Amino acid sequence: VADMLQRPQGQALVLVPEIALTPQWLARFAARFGFMPAVWHSATPQGAKAATWWGVLQGSTRVVVGARSALFLPFRDLQLVVVDEEHDPSYKQDEGGVIYHARDMAVVRARLSDCPVLLTSATPSLETWHHLGQGKYSHLALPQRFNDAQLPGVTLVDLTQTPPPNAQSYLSPPLQAALTATVARGEQALLFLNRRGYAPLLICRACGHRCDCPRCSASLVVHGQQLECHHCGYTEPQPAACPSCGATDKLAPFGPGTRRIAEEVQRLLPRARVAVADRDSLSTPKQLHALIEQLERGTIDILIGTQMVAKGHHFPQLTTVGVIDADLGLAQGDLRAAERTFQLLTQVAGRAGRGDKPGQVWLQTHVPGHPLMQALQRLDRDAFYQLELQARQGMPPYTRLTALILSGRDDRLVAYAAQNLAAQFQAAPPVRLLGPAPAALHKRKDIFRHRLLLLTPEAPHKLLHPWLATARLPKGVTLRVDIDPQSFG
Repeated sequence: VADMLQRPQGQALVLVPEIALTPQWLARFAARFGFMPAVWHSATPQGAKAATWWGVLQGSTRVVVGARSALFLPFRDLQLVVVDEEHDPSYKQDEGGVIYHARDMAVVRARLSDCPVLLTSATPSLETWHHLGQGKYSHLALPQRFNDAQLPGVTLVDLTQTPPPNAQSYLSPPLQAALTATVARGEQALLFLNRRGYAPLLICRACGHRCDCPRCSASLVVHGQQLECHHCGYTEPQPAACPSCGATDKLAPFGPGTRRIAEEVQRLLPRARVAVADRDSLSTPKQLHALIEQLERGTIDILIGTQMVAKGHHFPQLTTVGVIDADLGLAQGDLRAAERTFQLLTQVAGRAGRGDKPGQVWLQTHVPGHPLMQALQRLDRDAFYQLELQARQGMPPYTRLTALILSGRDDRLVAYAAQNLAAQFQAAPPVRLLGPAPAALHKRKDIFRHRLLLLTPEAPHKLLHPWLATARLPKGVTLRVDIDPQSFG
């Protein structure tokens, strides 16, 4: 960016995964280059958007920092594209009319403008790492951590050997001791749990009934005296008696959410100043900015947060990070589960010890011997990626994956349409068609979904066009094609 700005003309586009959640990024940019870049994302006021659009078209706006939609601005003289945290799954637009991956489209956009593109990340996507190994991309490595800080130490807490002291606790004794010592030193701590609310399940201890969403194949999450579905937004009051057996005083929350962890921390350290950072407490960029200012001023001792605090933030006094459930991401059951878990927990660990004080990370896990946990303990990215590439033989990044999702309100009709579509497919190995099968989230907002997965050695377009051109779907069933899907929900 600095080299581009030294030229009399030229423009740069910097994509960030969640611009509304990274006010510190903009402040650091202004401190380094002496001006505030133009900002483009969904929360930008219409007047500011219009001014940016015209400035980009006329060439007077030199640098734009934005979310994925900034790719479609009418740049007059684009000379540099940067994709920050290129591994982040939020770069994939998989809802609405147009499905695309902003990272891949950034590479295409840079090629059209004949300019360089930088894909930056401490934990690159496995696709990018594979391209590096094949020599398709050049590798520019940073030799040291930001501000010459040392990497934090990582301790694995084996929950099978040192479990929390009781059934109502989710903090192991080593993590409790680390929090107590951190607050006593006047330093800050971050507890990470990627699950907002109070508890993920409300279950009857008499009959085993689970409170599920009537519109989705998912459980309702406990939020105070209310139950909420995190997929469709459905809410209902928490029942006084079990809807199935009628038992009273038998409905109990199971599992931790950010609010439940906050309660436990407050019981452990009554004088500690505790804050929660999740979508429930921080619904606007202004609220997040206020929280960041409190952390920078030192008026918060312990922050409990979801992935919204895992990246892009710099708190010099934050020396301790605790991960409540390091195994949570591994239960997702898709091919990127281990990769995503490693990336997310590495990003979380990177919040510790970014100043002049050493950092320490505590990962609570039931499987400390898992290769992923061993790699996290050593912060050995290269070793983990080598293992993950070996495990992915026959799957992306070695092949191209295409998801065909059929949906409708009649489950049997959708299943029939999926089976009929699969029967019409003709191709020889190494091309493979998997399914059909119900999607992981089979029902969402009263819509049933079935999925086919197409594995091809190259881009699938030549196979898709003749196959789908002759396909006939029943009335009420729709088909969505997602090339290189990032989610299997």
